[in-house]
Amino acid sequence: MKTGAQFLEDMSHSRKEVHLMGQKVEQPTQNPILAPSFRTLALTYDLSFDPQAQSLAVRQGPQGPINAFCSIHSGLEDLVSKVQLLRLLGQKTGSCFQRCVGWDALNALYSVTYDIDSRTGSNYHQRFRQFLAQVQNDDLVCTGAMTDVKGNRSLRPGEQADPDLYLHVVKQTREGVVVRGAKAHQTGSVFAHEVIVMPTRAMLDSEREYAIAFAVPSDSAGLVYIVGRQVDDARRLEGTEGVGNDLYGGHESLIVFDDVFVPRDRIFLNGETSYVSSLVERFSAYHRQSYGGCKVGVADVLIGATALAAEYNGTDRAHTIQHKLAEMVYLNETLYSCGLACSTAGTATPSGNFLVDPLLANVCKLNVTRFPYEIARLAVDIAGGLIATLPSQEELENPRTGPMIDKYLRGVAKYPTADRIRILHLIESMTMGNSAVHYLTESLHGAGSPEAQTMMIGRSADLEQKKDLARALAHISQKP
Repeated sequence: MKTGAQFLEDMSHSRKEVHLMGQKVEQPTQNPILAPSFRTLALTYDLSFDPQAQSLAVRQGPQGPINAFCSIHSGLEDLVSKVQLLRLLGQKTGSCFQRCVGWDALNALYSVTYDIDSRTGSNYHQRFRQFLAQVQNDDLVCTGAMTDVKGNRSLRPGEQADPDLYLHVVKQTREGVVVRGAKAHQTGSVFAHEVIVMPTRAMLDSEREYAIAFAVPSDSAGLVYIVGRQVDDARRLEGTEGVGNDLYGGHESLIVFDDVFVPRDRIFLNGETSYVSSLVERFSAYHRQSYGGCKVGVADVLIGATALAAEYNGTDRAHTIQHKLAEMVYLNETLYSCGLACSTAGTATPSGNFLVDPLLANVCKLNVTRFPYEIARLAVDIAGGLIATLPSQEELENPRTGPMIDKYLRGVAKYPTADRIRILHLIESMTMGNSAVHYLTESLHGAGSPEAQTMMIGRSADLEQKKDLARALAHISQKP
């Protein structure tokens, strides 16, 4: 297993084409906007060597201990410990830690490739296991790339004016395929070793060129990473005081596949449209489970910051504040309960790995699209309006205005003004700024937007069985 320092060494030799704010980034690990994202990923390595976290952060692989983020879930206890690990990392970083998507992609592909081979005689599962062995042996970060840009949302992939708006195969050869397109919202992708690509939706038989799943090294020729801007990321160029969370963060990018060659042994699905739905649904179930851990851990930080703000404001003993803090905890623990529930109700797939309960996983994620916004509203309510009107760092450092700020923005006398300002900046960031992207926007749209969960809940709910229960109690013996 790698350490964070060894991960830094890996990324120092990476030759990705990365663009940010109109400039090509030569050293992403040193870029002030991207560096917090790298430090967050590095922690997922160092946690494997923390005696207090090893029971969650390390799994037993075929050849010995491996990083949990490279593992295949072999039992219900693995699904439960996943949620616990993600909560722990959320607590330590207050941010998205960017490895869940790759972990979920590994587990979805493990079972789906097995199913394809069992029914068609292909060798996708063998190829995938060889790739998995490399990921585990070299302790690699994988980014899962599912979301296509989609163009005109009212049209199917094959109906778009530009066929590249869904990633697709443009050339088949004996050695492999050439693909073109783009994947959006790719969390942590600049610091990944491997990009695992999956289709974004079910495909028709006429859309076989869009039914493609594969993995390529993240610095493959033709890959271009265009990093997205976030609300207050420019503050990282100014210093640390106004950032809120200056240590950790995340990033998202648009990955453009400009005629990228994929070797045959890295292809795990190629034109088998009837299996695309299974892959999308299993990946989605795993990833919606993830949010019952990671967003809960991040909210633990926000709840703690809000309690400190109340203490600094002198309102912490007020009944209304205590009630609101309890409401925040209740909402957060409800999300955690959903993450654990879909894990303990999981089942084994024919391949041997375990899948969460899809219905409960979608219930978990649908709650995540709602509860964090209420938690954030309560945090802003308790913290007060000062989180939106704090003076700049330059004013804090100004010999003329600094003493004034220290005097007039002090709350309870025994607490330094600087501490009060730091906590308020943290709440500002988590509810309105850079960190809000990873807490609120991701909660709403990550792992599929709310309507996607509602659709899956409708499909998974056995209404006929519930009707039978009602008929039995109402003494209705026949179905119409």
